[in-house]
Amino acid sequence: MSRISPRASVERTVEWVDTDASGHQHNSAIMRWVESAEAELFLRRLQLPDYFPSVPRVHQEIHFKAKLWFGQRITATVGISKLGRASMTYAFEVRSHPHGELPGGLAAFGTVTVAHVPPGSDKAQPWPAAVVDAVASQHAE
Repeated sequence: MSRISPRASVERTVEWVDTDASGHQHNSAIMRWVESAEAELFLRRLQLPDYFPSVPRVHQEIHFKAKLWFGQRITATVGISKLGRASMTYAFEVRSHPHGELPGGLAAFGTVTVAHVPPGSDKAQPWPAAVVDAVASQHAE
């Protein structure tokens, strides 16, 4: 993800509720952690509070690479990889921290594409200038 910008990360612990009958993370846990990193990026770093009510997911892809276990720490990172006229794709990765005898490493990666559909609209609309400017200003850093 080194060429993807802007980006943000969150650290979490795999909780019991995040696991399934197999004893490792449930597939939905990955997207919850990714959405937490997404909130970190858009609410705190880019300061775009109007982002969330108007961005339905139109596509997501997840590649699972390793299991995550109860009590293990993870870092979820999200970075904007493409800003289109009315859509945005961000790439993500979830990395595990060492846990017991497990070394840690890449556990999952993928992409999520959202469309800008403002409240009251049925169709995607161009991004507001505030979003384009915020993304462009962080990309330059």
